Amino acid sequence: MEKTNNRKTKVGTVVSNAMQKTVVVEVERTVQHPVFFKYMRRKTNFMAHDESSECKLGDTVEIKECRPLSRRKRWCVTRVIRHKEMPEAVEAV
Repeated sequence: MEKTNNRKTKVGTVVSNAMQKTVVVEVERTVQHPVFFKYMRRKTNFMAHDESSECKLGDTVEIKECRPLSRRKRWCVTRVIRHKEMPEAVEAV
């Protein structure tokens, strides 16, 4: 019998990688206002474990729920979806 995977996944942007093996991922979602019924953007920050420290600022990553690794870290980076495009250095002529 196969085990079902009930772990949540989210996609977000890396906003901090100053810690060792940890990144802060900002996940954006839209919610409807309860009175005015307009859609608003809400952002939530998650601390995620990055074992290989491959994530850079601005990367789009997928994170998955995992066991508690520290007081605030309950997510692991599954994969890097897209690396941030770094602008080419403009040479002075």
